[in-house]
Amino acid sequence: MIKLDLYRIFCRVAECGSFSGAARTLYMTQPAVSQAISQLESELELRLFTRTWKGVSLTDDGRLLYEYVSAAINLIHVGEKKLFEVKGLLVGELKLGVGDTASKYFLLPYLEKFHTEHPNIKLRIMNRTTPELCSMLKSGEIDLGICNLPVEESGFEIRECMEVHDIFVCGERIQERIARPLSLKEIAEYPLILLETKSNSRQYVESYFRSKGIAIVPEIELGSHELLLEFARINLGIACVTREFSQDYLKNGILHEVPLKEPVPKRSIGYCFLRSVSLSPASAAFIEILGC
Repeated sequence: MIKLDLYRIFCRVAECGSFSGAARTLYMTQPAVSQAISQLESELELRLFTRTWKGVSLTDDGRLLYEYVSAAINLIHVGEKKLFEVKGLLVGELKLGVGDTASKYFLLPYLEKFHTEHPNIKLRIMNRTTPELCSMLKSGEIDLGICNLPVEESGFEIRECMEVHDIFVCGERIQERIARPLSLKEIAEYPLILLETKSNSRQYVESYFRSKGIAIVPEIELGSHELLLEFARINLGIACVTREFSQDYLKNGILHEVPLKEPVPKRSIGYCFLRSVSLSPASAAFIEILGC
């Protein structure tokens, strides 16, 4: 295969109309330029230039070749320019996957800062459950997944950002009936309000109860953390929520945390990406803003 350098020299000679002119702009010697053109003609088995005492001019074959080679080299220059723009975060795209709760209570300030610092980067945010985000990472649909941990995926790089605690909350009427800390078995007997089954946070809580030999069967299953809080507020049952994302309800006395003899162990929210795929400049910049 003919080296790209030979084609670059060929185009410069065609544009300058002489070996000496091309040599000056390429910072080469004239014999080196002449030798490169001779090599190219030899490999193509075509005469590309007509040599005269005034300089050189393209043959018919040379003009045809120049039309395509110059266009190709221009495309290479455009590609290189775009790469530098992407590397400098002047253009590009960041594809993030995130769950409802993490999006509202964790991600928003980081997104705001990223957009302020890199306004030319297009943001694509996809809202899914953690298991769905893992599938999207594997298929390349997203660059980073903001997930409820733990995530068991051997091909992922997983980093923790924030510790969270799963708690049970209730409204005023139910709270009046709870005079002491409840055991896990006792709270499982109350009407429970949980996230839908495919939620990673629900699976985590259910797994913990199962490890104690207790099955929890909710009376109500919902698709968002906000609805858990609202359904508990009107005393439809006891909801399992994230303490860190329920502070407005707890501090204002709208909901009450149900005391447990044995609290659910803490877990984390973090992000993950494929180990086998290099991070884009936009992804790396966003991770730097996350700071974890």
